[in-house]
Amino acid sequence: MVDELRSSIRGEVIDRGDTRYDDARRVWNGLIDRHPAVIARCADVADVVEAVRIVRRFRPPVSVRGGGHQVAGSGVCDHGLVIDLSPMSAVQVDATSRTAKVQAGARWRDVDRATQVHGLATTGGEVSATGVAGLTLGGGLGVMMRTHGLSCDNLRSVELVTADGMVRTASRDEHTDLFWAARGGGRGLGVVTSFEFDLHPLGPDVGGALVLYPYESAVDVLRAWREIALDAPDTVAPEIALWSIPPLPDLPVELHGAPVVIVVGTYIGPPRDAGAVLGPLRALAQPLADMSGTSTYVESQSSLDELFPDGGRYYWKSHMVEDLSNELIDTLVACDAARPDPGSLIVIRTLGGAIAEVGEHDTAYPHRRARFNVSIDGTWSDPAIDDTAIGWVRSTWDQVEPFTTGGVYLNFAGFGDDTDLDATALGQHHTRLADIRRMYDPDGLFDAAARRA
Repeated sequence: MVDELRSSIRGEVIDRGDTRYDDARRVWNGLIDRHPAVIARCADVADVVEAVRIVRRFRPPVSVRGGGHQVAGSGVCDHGLVIDLSPMSAVQVDATSRTAKVQAGARWRDVDRATQVHGLATTGGEVSATGVAGLTLGGGLGVMMRTHGLSCDNLRSVELVTADGMVRTASRDEHTDLFWAARGGGRGLGVVTSFEFDLHPLGPDVGGALVLYPYESAVDVLRAWREIALDAPDTVAPEIALWSIPPLPDLPVELHGAPVVIVVGTYIGPPRDAGAVLGPLRALAQPLADMSGTSTYVESQSSLDELFPDGGRYYWKSHMVEDLSNELIDTLVACDAARPDPGSLIVIRTLGGAIAEVGEHDTAYPHRRARFNVSIDGTWSDPAIDDTAIGWVRSTWDQVEPFTTGGVYLNFAGFGDDTDLDATALGQHHTRLADIRRMYDPDGLFDAAARRA
């Protein structure tokens, strides 16, 4: 297989004897330690076609790597072939039609940099190193989602290589079943090579709220935030986190790492109009610090990057929630008190708005009616606390479950212990999605990739 790959593709082929092997198999999440047989770094779509042909011939386990940023580390497999798209990261913007063609190896920083030249943007990850492909195929939460929908809602088309080696373009007009599945259905459809997104006017400057409230007021702040979030206009997606004070230069060093409640929101519109919308987020209690103001959209989207570095250890699980009840708030605060590391956090994102305006069955993404996403994000650096940190996430997730819809966000679904992931992440759509996968991949070449979604 390795020799045939080397003779068939223009890109690099890296096997276990290559000095670059350990670097090539690493992904963002330092918990992931998988050892593929070979990594094919595809230079173009023709390389992907050849790699899929070789998968059909040799039938190895296969994974597809885009940005390599997913928590579950789906982009790398053990003992198989990694189809690595990271060299394919070009972004082409058509400012007239307000669209962007994005290759599947791109990260959101690549998209933001290219689109902001024209004062345009689309819903992308809250950490700029997030891969475009993984985020979009799993739905795509981001600060623009209540105004313009999820990342997958902004898709005009996707190009992919299916298991038969054919290059197909899926859109509302052709291969509509594949297009339906690609919008929130995760992996296992083939190898997506590029996306075409709608863009929207935004930037270069945006107004944002960033307020730190005392941890001892967490219950009261969460209850007040709940009411503000439910009434918020669609031009903002309020978030609140039980976290720790980040090492910001404007704050005293002795406060760094102390527990805190952080409230954030980005106004999707002209910064001059942000004050009235974001003001309520800044008045939930007496703040410890209020760092709200105007920044560039690119700066805003990359502001968290240093807090989630490559090689950190990450284990995240989430729930979809309809009602942020007092009982749920009390449970979250009690669970947060047991956080094993200051880097870990519990974050609540407000959904609704444009997300809920899409028909419940119009895309594979099934959680259109949920009001909130509650994410328990184990984030740490010391391998010695792996078991403790993972245990805290699982325990918190279990304690929160009685208050939820039963659905989970595919991109924050943990790994290794989600035996009913299809049912919880894809809901009533999982049967239709399985049928579409089997139609285009009757021999199950990408079944392993789908299971790691």
